Amino acid sequence: MSPADLAAVWLTLKLAATTTTVLLLVGTPIAWWLARTRHWVKEALATLVTLPLVLPPTVLGFYLLVLLGPDGPLGRLLQASGLPSLPFTFAGLVVASVIYSMPFVVQPLQQAFEAIGEQPLEAAATLRAGPWDSFFAVVVPLAWPGFMTAAVLGFAHTVGEFGVVLMIGGNIPGETQVLSMIIYNHVEALDHDAAHRLAGGMLAFAFIALLLLNLFRPGRRR
Repeated sequence: MSPADLAAVWLTLKLAATTTTVLLLVGTPIAWWLARTRHWVKEALATLVTLPLVLPPTVLGFYLLVLLGPDGPLGRLLQASGLPSLPFTFAGLVVASVIYSMPFVVQPLQQAFEAIGEQPLEAAATLRAGPWDSFFAVVVPLAWPGFMTAAVLGFAHTVGEFGVVLMIGGNIPGETQVLSMIIYNHVEALDHDAAHRLAGGMLAFAFIALLLLNLFRPGRRR
């Protein structure tokens, strides 16, 4: 692979790892709230989290560009706070990727939390365990397969992003040029050999990720 290809691979892995970490930190409390609450806002929030599944990536990327751009409300807020602009930066890619991959992390976690039920938490409460103790000592171990599924899906989905990356990050070598973008560049340049190498690697990665999820999913018949 060329130095540009290697740089794109490294940037993609860095983006996927960063996005997955942020998603687990942000998505866990959202999924826990959705699994436990009966508040009327629940369905609206669940719909908002799920929206990226059906919304075209270019549409999501466009509105993020409008919001985060210099003339957008969030962009002006960042400028007023002395913070750098997010579009066409790695940080901007992370923000867009977190929003775009949110349902792939929140939904598995929510399902894992709902499957636990009330009994383990009630048993922990009888032992005078506080909310934090119950969550980390009871919920996390029981929901561990859900965390693994969420992490794998979030990472794999981020690796394959294109439309959102194109809109919010552009195609800047070494800055925002991820694997999907450089494959597109190779196809445009009719360099199909280079495109095959990178696309084949992504295909193998996606297959292995899904195979591992199927092999280690709870309740699978041996």
